[in-house]
Amino acid sequence: MDTVTALAHVGTALAIGLLVGLEREHSARHDLPRPSAGARTFALLAVTGAVATALGVAVLVAGLAAVTVLMVVGYLAAVRTAAEPDLGATTEVAAVGTYLLGALAWTRPSWAVAIGVGVVVVLAVKRPLHDFATRLVTDQDVGDALRLFVVALVVLPLLPDRPLGPYGVLNPSRIWLLVVALTVVGWVGYVGVRALGERIGLLLVGFLGGFVSASATTLVLARRRRRGEVAPAVMPAVLAANVATLVQLVVVVAVASPAVALRLLPAAGAGVVVLLAEIAWLWRRTAGAPAPAEDPQTPADENHPAVRPLSLTATLTLAALLVVLLLGTRLAAELAGSGGVAVAAVVGGLADAHAASVAAATLAGTVIPVATAAAAAGLALAANTATKLALALAAGGARFAGRLTLLLAAPVAAVATGIALVP
Repeated sequence: MDTVTALAHVGTALAIGLLVGLEREHSARHDLPRPSAGARTFALLAVTGAVATALGVAVLVAGLAAVTVLMVVGYLAAVRTAAEPDLGATTEVAAVGTYLLGALAWTRPSWAVAIGVGVVVVLAVKRPLHDFATRLVTDQDVGDALRLFVVALVVLPLLPDRPLGPYGVLNPSRIWLLVVALTVVGWVGYVGVRALGERIGLLLVGFLGGFVSASATTLVLARRRRRGEVAPAVMPAVLAANVATLVQLVVVVAVASPAVALRLLPAAGAGVVVLLAEIAWLWRRTAGAPAPAEDPQTPADENHPAVRPLSLTATLTLAALLVVLLLGTRLAAELAGSGGVAVAAVVGGLADAHAASVAAATLAGTVIPVATAAAAAGLALAANTATKLALALAAGGARFAGRLTLLLAAPVAAVATGIALVP
């Protein structure tokens, strides 16, 4: 390694140490009941790690042992003198990690920078993380998440990654990857709803709830409209749920077939633009309406639009639905060609537009053309829109459903036009 490269690597280690140290020093000024190591100490630790790596493995290990002992001794001394016996060890762990990041900067500086930035982000979001863990996450949420992570990280690598079953359309690894993708996108909306609730508006609840289930969100909001609660803000929230549907469609279809997702992107974009314009128009008309005073979005509410998206039962049900749709779409293509695929998409879309679209996209380029898969996704969206309107009619009444029909007509036309016009 030449001198310039060596100095660059040491400089990278120094920058990482300074970044972590500045965050710790800032945290000590506001949160910690005792002084912590500051920017200079962390910078020296990182540089020491880089120099130790350059000198050899034995020096690196000896340095790690010395840093660890130093941090343990400092922590024990702080515990003995602190007024509060329950002291965290975040700074000590960060110090050892900074030494190792300095060592990594000597051999893999780009990795060290990326990991260092991630470490600083984790350190900086102490309050939101603690608040989320103690106030927003329930024991049931933790259990559901752990089960899904185990299934995704342990079972997924063990599943065969080859065509199986009738027509060879069932690839267990691919199917499970799609299920995990759908579930994780739903989890993003769930976390957003739990963290933000209705305090910043029903509009955000509709958008985030739409990632979990736009149909369920429409049902919940329609019920609230019929009871006369926050009536002016309900319709924009329902439209926001449809924005989430289009965004989620492109994301999950991209996992199955990037070509189909690319073909759907202009259509979905056009639909999102029209929906946002309608939301803005409605929002201006209802600007003077009172904000909701209640916050009923709790896990115990059976009408909550984001209840347990990581439930193992729901995940397995989604996998079974995807398998059925894959087989049904393949059989329909065999018996009736593109017309059969269209029928399968419509039937599947009545239950879940995303699963039906993914089923068609999985066959794109092999069994059916990409254009046919994109058209099937459009039909699944249309069928799912019909389901939402039926739920709106049942829960919100004829007037509410009629107004929603008029508002969704333009976005549906925009999506259909976008799919038809893409060459």
